[in-house]
Amino acid sequence: MSSTVEVPAAGSAPVAGAWLHGVVRDADPAALTAIAGMDGAPVRAVSTSTSGLVGVVSTAPLDEYGEQPLRRNLEDLAWLERAARAHHGVVEALARRGPVVPARLATVHTDDGRVARSLAACRTELEATLDRLTGRGEWGVKGYLVPGVAPASAEPVGAGGVGTAYLRRRRAQLTAREEGQQAAGAAADTVHAALCELAVAGRRHAPQDRRLSGASTPMVLNGAYLVDLAALPGFTELVGALGSRHPEIRLELTGPWPAYSFVAERPEPALTVREPW
Repeated sequence: MSSTVEVPAAGSAPVAGAWLHGVVRDADPAALTAIAGMDGAPVRAVSTSTSGLVGVVSTAPLDEYGEQPLRRNLEDLAWLERAARAHHGVVEALARRGPVVPARLATVHTDDGRVARSLAACRTELEATLDRLTGRGEWGVKGYLVPGVAPASAEPVGAGGVGTAYLRRRRAQLTAREEGQQAAGAAADTVHAALCELAVAGRRHAPQDRRLSGASTPMVLNGAYLVDLAALPGFTELVGALGSRHPEIRLELTGPWPAYSFVAERPEPALTVREPW
């Protein structure tokens, strides 16, 4: 889990910072009043005259979102889930109005001025990302193994008693399962390659555990695709065609999502004192 927290300068004691949700080119103040932030109050815009960009932030009381409290809270799964949902809700609302560069979860500045300076310092990178996302959306395609589709290997009939017959059947079942998993994996590779040809960009994430996916069978494809809006009907049609062509996996199209998968990430430890990009 990545996060960024600024430490206030010696002698200063702010009581609230600014949780950064994302960066846009412009934001309608009236529209922002309808979006609830981390503390339940409306989010607000922070802009600079030099960058031409707008950071959308929540008020973040530092007794909960300061460096030490946040370090503790990030270990609390219930708190983390609530924070992630609130953060995503804001980013999703912004994405419905136009391109947005999502900030990493728990990017907290001590004041709006530091947010503005961050936007100015990263102007070139942020503008390039917003240009790349304009007119496009992120779509997810998940593929799940369909048991029993791959044919089982034929077992020769031979002499033997009940125990021998059982072992043959068991070996045949294991072989069929292994072949089915291999076929599903190969199909996932083929599907991902085909979708990448139509999408502007594609990224393959690690498959989700069944406890997260809620599916009864293993996930073999967890792909994200940046798609031009004009190409979306063709992309949707291709997903359907690929599903018919590869019955060994069940495909599920989701989206649109904020373009989390297509915003450059820099490796960093948690709770480091640095700018968010």
